[in-house]
This record gives sequence, C-alpha cells and structure tokens, in this order.
Amino acid sequence: MGNVQISQELFMKLIRFHLVEDESCEKEIKQGLEKKLDKMVMRDLYGKFKTAPTEEERERAKKEYLDRRGVPESFRW
Repeated sequence: MGNVQISQELFMKLIRFHLVEDESCEKEIKQGLEKKLDKMVMRDLYGKFKTAPTEEERERAKKEYLDRRGVPESFRW
C-alpha cells in the first residue's frame, strides 16, 4: 500500500465531518473522493498500458484508458 495525497481543502472537510460531526459537507467530500479515485484508476491504467508484460495486456489497458478518457475510436493511434 502506498500513500495517497488529497487537497488540504478536502482534508479539512473530512476533519469537520468526522470530528465535529458537521454533515453539511458530505456531498463535497463524496465528490472529492470520487474524483481522487478516478485519477488513481486512470494513473493505474496508464501505468499498465506502458509496462504490461504482453502486447495483449498493453492493448487491453490502452483501450480501457482511452475509453475512460473519452477519446473517440477514430482519433486513436
């Protein structure tokens, strides 16, 4: 397991939510965490695309990465 960095703003919202029990920022916390998770998934897919041991695995990771990025099939290399 590695470390994950989040913005100071999201961290402060998490503190308010958990320690002060302020539920008014719950929606923003969920959005911030989902955005971070999406970035982590994209980085993982890109890494697999670049370093997969077989050509088939590289192509699969590349396709999934480009699909998630919204790159049209006609624009791909």
